[in-house]
Amino acid sequence: MSLVVVGSVALDSVETPAEQRDDVLGGSAVYFAYAASFFTKVHLVGAVGEDWPAEHTALLVKRGIDTAGLQIVRGGQTFRWRGRYLPNMNDRETLEVHLNVLDTFAPQLSETQRRCEFLFLANGTPLLQEQVLAQVTGPRLVVADTMDLWIRTQHDELMRLFKKIDGLVMNDAEARLLTEDENLVRAGHAIREMGPQFVVIKKGEHGAMFFSEHETYVLPAFPTPDVVDPTGAGDSFAGGMMGYLAAQGNFEPRTLKAALAYGILVASYNVEDFSLERLKQIERADLDRRLAAYRQMLNF
Repeated sequence: MSLVVVGSVALDSVETPAEQRDDVLGGSAVYFAYAASFFTKVHLVGAVGEDWPAEHTALLVKRGIDTAGLQIVRGGQTFRWRGRYLPNMNDRETLEVHLNVLDTFAPQLSETQRRCEFLFLANGTPLLQEQVLAQVTGPRLVVADTMDLWIRTQHDELMRLFKKIDGLVMNDAEARLLTEDENLVRAGHAIREMGPQFVVIKKGEHGAMFFSEHETYVLPAFPTPDVVDPTGAGDSFAGGMMGYLAAQGNFEPRTLKAALAYGILVASYNVEDFSLERLKQIERADLDRRLAAYRQMLNF
């Protein structure tokens, strides 16, 4: 089944307590697309500037990702983010943000992309996400991500978007901010009542929570001791989840639960190195082996 992601494509500079890397490949759409590519073909829609290294596009193409929707803006500069992780490797500080071409990004989907069956609206303004949604014709599943900035500054627009999507992915801090409730179980159900059929709350090293009308459950993170760089973990989680759903061609309860598990496992690999370096070293078989270990871990 066809899967489209619309979101940021970036050059990141990351500082951790142990290392620092500058101008590495990043962005929500990039992490999502690479993670989803373990399961299905994915179409990436984003924008970069003339400073964008051609080898990054070549890497995505080699992975089987369709980059026809990657716009190169003449005279523009690629979105850049610089951040520092605190010693606990969970909390981070944003040191610099340069929106550059992302500030005027107005995605125009091709005819093929408009007919996608599975659509993921990666983190962006609710207005931009609505603009994308208005271009597609009859998608089977639309899932969106959001962030604290839009909750604070575009709350009404976000509420309007929630009525138009099937699923929502956000982290625990965002869920608490949106609902003003510290209890994530209550928060998850409250968000679902705002419009989405299901809500996934990401909890970082503690896994993810799932909420629908008839199901509520928690899946733990896979216990990896090698946390090198958590950047993109949430996006790779979403990519693994949506990639699996698109490959299966449905989002029935059993499929959704397996999709969340695969999302958690892709994210567990993602954090083991900077940028996409760890994901470049694995294949689908590695995910399946880790899934077997994950099943055994949860069996009691």
